[in-house]
Amino acid sequence: MRLNFNKAQFEAVICLNGMLPQRDLFEMFASVPLIAADGAANKLTQLGVGPEFIVGDLDSVSTDTLDLLGDSTTVIADTDQNSTDFEKSIRFAESQLYKRLLIVGIHGGDLEHTLNNWSILMRHGKGLSITVLEDERYAIPVYDSFSFSPRKNEMLSLIPQPLAELTTSGLEWELNQEILELGSREGARNRAASDAVEITIHAGSVLFVCDERIPVAPELE
Repeated sequence: MRLNFNKAQFEAVICLNGMLPQRDLFEMFASVPLIAADGAANKLTQLGVGPEFIVGDLDSVSTDTLDLLGDSTTVIADTDQNSTDFEKSIRFAESQLYKRLLIVGIHGGDLEHTLNNWSILMRHGKGLSITVLEDERYAIPVYDSFSFSPRKNEMLSLIPQPLAELTTSGLEWELNQEILELGSREGARNRAASDAVEITIHAGSVLFVCDERIPVAPELE
């Protein structure tokens, strides 16, 4: 498979209640549905951004925010206590047939929220194209071998989820059927040493991190 950044566009943006990008990012995606996970709507309105949807159990979004947004925003109440607002937002996106999702605000709240969001990302990344944007970097769940055309000397990371057996070609520090495992050995902050990178996943899955390509979405084809 090839991880391509040539033509795909994001179909929706999901905003979580963490550290958000600047307003100009949301302006860039003004034509794309913006889904706020519960209390993320408060931060969006502070930026002067109005989401099309607010999804969650609604225990964090303020009445002031709801009053300010009024009828311009559709509120989707989901009281399922066995899922987080992030997961509820993903389920809602699926129900609207949005399959290529950009996630912002995944990091910056409580540590356990960040770690749980990471787990949800990997779980739902199996059936959807989900990309996290954080500090000018993309994080993409990958479950199959892929090729990639990097920028010159681009920093690339392969974070096992939680274990992966990998062979690589085109990186500064290569792997040859080697095991990466959380708590033992990770693959953070490698670098592209070629204009073509090959990642063979013999077993497991990885969170692949590269430079952002806003506004283009990754597509495995």
